Amino acid sequence: MNYEQIFEANKENRLSGRYLTNKHIEPILEGLKDKFEITIIGYSVLAKPIYSIKVGTGAIKIFMWSQMHGNESTTTKAVFDLLNLLESDDALAQKLKKRFTFLILPIVNPDGAELYTRENAVKVDLNRDSVNLSQPESRVLRASFDDFRPDYCYNMHDQRTIFGIGDEPKPATVSFLAPSYNEARDINEVRLKAINVIAAMNETLQQYIPGQVGRFDDSFNINCIGDMFQSLEVPTILFEAGHYPNDYEREITRKYVFFALLSGFDTIHENVIVVNEKMDYFNIPQNKIVFYDMIWKNVKINYENKEKITNFASQYKEVLFDNSVIFQAIISEIGNLDGFYGHVEFDVLGAQFESGDGNKMPIIGEKANFSINSDRKFVNGQEIK
Repeated sequence: MNYEQIFEANKENRLSGRYLTNKHIEPILEGLKDKFEITIIGYSVLAKPIYSIKVGTGAIKIFMWSQMHGNESTTTKAVFDLLNLLESDDALAQKLKKRFTFLILPIVNPDGAELYTRENAVKVDLNRDSVNLSQPESRVLRASFDDFRPDYCYNMHDQRTIFGIGDEPKPATVSFLAPSYNEARDINEVRLKAINVIAAMNETLQQYIPGQVGRFDDSFNINCIGDMFQSLEVPTILFEAGHYPNDYEREITRKYVFFALLSGFDTIHENVIVVNEKMDYFNIPQNKIVFYDMIWKNVKINYENKEKITNFASQYKEVLFDNSVIFQAIISEIGNLDGFYGHVEFDVLGAQFESGDGNKMPIIGEKANFSINSDRKFVNGQEIK
């Protein structure tokens, strides 16, 4: 299968960047309503509609949801790329619609999406609300699950740029998890189905992003929706869309999520339960927190009137401004930073740090605006040349 070609033919160009809300997807949904079953299945705390999209007539039912965390939009873009494929008359689209019935909730948390927050409007993390079901969004998601009675669940998220993989400085561009269904983290037939699909998706992605696929920790928490659905005996797969070098808008990562979706559907259709891919799954390296966005090495600073050579790092803070997300580089750590990497690194070879007000030491929590030896100026962490 030529994944690159299929993606380019179906990429939804009306969706880009990190800020995606109902206002962005509603015109697209309007154009799909004649081909797909599009329904308002409930409302958020602030009375924004929560949409579902149903497509296909196949016997295998896949339930998929995105933006349970409002500021995690990469997989939403990949979902609409998939919908473009399913809308077409392409032979692959016809095959998928004949094999599967998809129920997709593209934005579960429309209030959080508009506010660009992880939580909903009353600051509840919907992915910790699967038992209490205290929020209208949580109840809509659970009701959809109960009514649809899926054969597989796809729980789709973003992860931060801090995550890397293995012992090499490679970012976790896409990560997966087959959630546990009990405290012992046992593997039963249900969880094994999810494991086998993930192993197949990893095999595909290794051809494109070798060493950049990770596995999330499988500690059990019944308050998490994936653990809950796995415990209810439905194979559930967690997707985490992460960082690709220089891709802070996650336009490249969305492509690899799309590849993973198509690869997984193939595996499901081939009846994955007859295979046991536990070894391949657990050989996927677990995510580690090993990255900062930028690191400056061998920097001369003045600390308590003494000169010393050290390193410091900055991390981007995502800020919603004028209906778009801007990245503010904030100084976040000072020290030897052993075991950590920067997505961008500068070795300044003992040159002197100097802030705009003449301070010769970086301050944690301050914006990354400074000079090195007075002749190298950095604004928002970027060198100005």
